[in-house]
Amino acid sequence: MRKQSRSRDGSQPGKRPNINRQAQDGAKRLMADYFSESSVYTDEQFRRRFRMGRKLFLEVANKVEQNNKYFAQKPDATGKWGLTCLQKCTAALRQLAYGPPSYAIDEYGRLAESTARKCLMEFCRSVIQVVGEKYLRSPTRSDIERLLHKGQERGFPGMLGSLDCCHWQWKNCPTAWAGQFKGKEKKPTIILEIVASYDLWIWHAFFGMPGSNNDINVMDRSPIFSNIYNDQMPAVEFTINNRSYHTGYYLADGIYPPLATLMQTISSPADQKKKV
Repeated sequence: MRKQSRSRDGSQPGKRPNINRQAQDGAKRLMADYFSESSVYTDEQFRRRFRMGRKLFLEVANKVEQNNKYFAQKPDATGKWGLTCLQKCTAALRQLAYGPPSYAIDEYGRLAESTARKCLMEFCRSVIQVVGEKYLRSPTRSDIERLLHKGQERGFPGMLGSLDCCHWQWKNCPTAWAGQFKGKEKKPTIILEIVASYDLWIWHAFFGMPGSNNDINVMDRSPIFSNIYNDQMPAVEFTINNRSYHTGYYLADGIYPPLATLMQTISSPADQKKKV
């Protein structure tokens, strides 16, 4: 006869009772520290600890709470009120901003390790669902016209954005994978290719493959030029030095190859004006 497995939840003989974390007191302290009219910490300290402004945080928290019922405060089976939306969003943002383990959120956020981990997952899922259509997409025709207009105003007609790669240190990289993600850096890193506009809209993000990567071999695998290869790029018309061009370009540094879609910096600037 097959033995039935017991559920891990609920009351069981010998199970340790839940810790009374005094979540309501933690919610009051969080409000007094950061969100009251006479908060303990300033706007600069808030931005440093949350990696965003107070106004933006509250806007994101409100949208997340409206989209996902998990972030709404509700009573448990005993009638005791649980965590507030601000507590759950704070737990998620602290993990995203600084990468601490989930159990480290308990002392200030007053929530268990499993709850902090679930807050992070639900927060990321909700943010993608709420703003994904607006931000996690390729530029539309109107977006391209806006980028070209701003580039024209700044002296770069035909520019679509700035292209570059950066190395992100992978602090918790598994030991078995560490060798694959070590390149020029001494510690494991993940290389990220991005295109950013003048207003810091990152509309292209591509993580490189494992191995000793640099800007060139990441670009070889990147889908950034796939629309150009498939002749799906919107028409871009501009003229420089009495010569007409029909394809937009990206600003890049000297490591990138000399392509028509890449505008490199001046390799040997002769004066301060060319350096700028």
